Amino acid sequence: MEKQKKSNELGDLKPGKKSLRWIYLFLLLSLGLILWNNRWSARETTWSDFNEKMLQQHDVAKIEIANNEAVLVYIKPDSLSKKQYKDVANGLLGSAHPGPHYHFRIGSVEVFTQQLDDAQAGFSPQEKVAVVYSKNDSWWMTILAWLLPLFLLALFWIFMAGRLANTAGGPGGNVFNFGKSKAVLFDKGNLSPVTFKEVAGYEEAKTEIMEIVEFLKKPETFTRLGAKVPKGILLVGPSGTGKTLMAKAIAGEAGVPFFSLSGSEFVEMFVGVGASRVRDLFDQAMQKTPCIIFIDEIDTIGRVRGKAASFQVNDERESTLNQLLTEMDGFAPNTGVIVMAATNRADILDPALLRPGRFDRHIYLELPNKKEREAIFGVHLRPLTLGKDIDVDYLAGQTPGFSGADIANVCNEAALIAARGKKDNIGMSDFYGAIDRVVGGLEKKTRVITPQEKKWISYHESGHAIVSWMLPHVDPLVKVSIIPRGKSLGSAWYLPAERQILTRSQLFEHLCVMLGGRAAEALVFHEVSSGALDDLEKATKQAYMMVSELGMSDKMANISFYDSTGARDTLLQKPYSEETAKLIDEAVRNLIREAFDKATGTLTAHQTELHQLADLLLRKETLGKEDLENILGERGK
Repeated sequence: MEKQKKSNELGDLKPGKKSLRWIYLFLLLSLGLILWNNRWSARETTWSDFNEKMLQQHDVAKIEIANNEAVLVYIKPDSLSKKQYKDVANGLLGSAHPGPHYHFRIGSVEVFTQQLDDAQAGFSPQEKVAVVYSKNDSWWMTILAWLLPLFLLALFWIFMAGRLANTAGGPGGNVFNFGKSKAVLFDKGNLSPVTFKEVAGYEEAKTEIMEIVEFLKKPETFTRLGAKVPKGILLVGPSGTGKTLMAKAIAGEAGVPFFSLSGSEFVEMFVGVGASRVRDLFDQAMQKTPCIIFIDEIDTIGRVRGKAASFQVNDERESTLNQLLTEMDGFAPNTGVIVMAATNRADILDPALLRPGRFDRHIYLELPNKKEREAIFGVHLRPLTLGKDIDVDYLAGQTPGFSGADIANVCNEAALIAARGKKDNIGMSDFYGAIDRVVGGLEKKTRVITPQEKKWISYHESGHAIVSWMLPHVDPLVKVSIIPRGKSLGSAWYLPAERQILTRSQLFEHLCVMLGGRAAEALVFHEVSSGALDDLEKATKQAYMMVSELGMSDKMANISFYDSTGARDTLLQKPYSEETAKLIDEAVRNLIREAFDKATGTLTAHQTELHQLADLLLRKETLGKEDLENILGERGK
């Protein structure tokens, strides 16, 4: 029904556009006819050609002197059939040209009259050409000189108005609709197809959100006890955790009007458009209460005001934010209008936006745990053709730290791998390849690696593997490979435990594993290479975090310079003195030296296993848990 209505609206627009084009065509044709039929459209000639080729040949019917400055020549109708007059013989639509046929200018009427009398000296009275005088004011030319620029300006304005209307309000929109909200309305008959069945995990978040939905459906359940429903709900979480999907599910579950738009849709190049769109959005919402307004990526307009890094304090974004704050204060509680927003950068939002009375409730969507990942896999595996060997529990365990979007990507990659292999269904091997693809990048089969480089890479990865295998607090090693993927020449896969806190021992041993590759190079080749660049970068960042943020250093114990608000990012000065900076740098160097020494000692104690593992890795390129156990024994024993 909605599509039919839109098509009718478009159908109503088409005749108007066609009629407008006909008006343009009519005006252009009229202008062409005026120029075609005006007297100055005759062909220009000279006195000598006129005298020799027309006058002396007795082809001239009459001569008209216009405004004492121009001579208009009329050719006899009988003479127009001559070959020399074929260019001027025909008029409009093929009819005979009535004249004038030629024209030329003169300096003086008296001189021209004398020349004409001399040229006709031998003519009989009947052969002499009659001369008439006329005066033309050309008033229409004066009008045309004024109207034509205005006409062209009007055409340009109509054209630009049409372009701006298409940009601002879509096809058939009005150029003055810049200030109108671009929110997409989900209403009865146009509900979102997504429901909470498609949102796996996040049961606590869904409980809070369903409470809001229930209020919109049955407000008397809450208002009878004097409760006030939050005006605003902020969904916060990393990218890919399903904030927008949750909003779509709310639109499908609520059964009330749902306005959905992005924060960037408030921002335009014209001043005041954002604030106007905010006002229009809330005006529409108040007419459809109870309803929900959802603003995705609200950090686009809601970032902190008046920061030193912002040189434009009163810019368009701040005007839009001020209007949003005013509107959220403007409507009374329990009016039925609830504002929802989503962002993954809550630390940069303005405090006035987050205070109670505006966004009262904050719902955090963290990365899913193993149980939630298993449920998410169940949702994304539903439309796929799967083999009998699929183990969802194992897949959930192999993807720690994956968001819902990452899991969807893994399922899609597995389907693509199976399709490229011409398989009838998707097996576990396809999911292994998909996880490797998502984590490590695309396998570089064509990258040229010399035998010496390959040997170096195998010892580097074997160093990581042995150090992680021998240290008790490191996550279990699953697989090690020297096949290039993405930017890396080799890689090792671990199965991280889902911990909420990490001890110093765990972080320190993880630091030892990062430096295990560099330690193996130094131990075997007595030289180091550039292959450890990524490991060194990660190790340095983690060491600085342990010292300056977690207080895990003897000289900097129990001191943290971590800023959870993010406000320090805009400052040019560090929050500590130069003397403290020297202590931090010294503590980091000591920590990294200690971790490198421990990694080197571990590899020295298992040097035989190091050579065996590197040789096997050179032959097979990829080693699994069984291969590692055959050389290193069971882990922890």
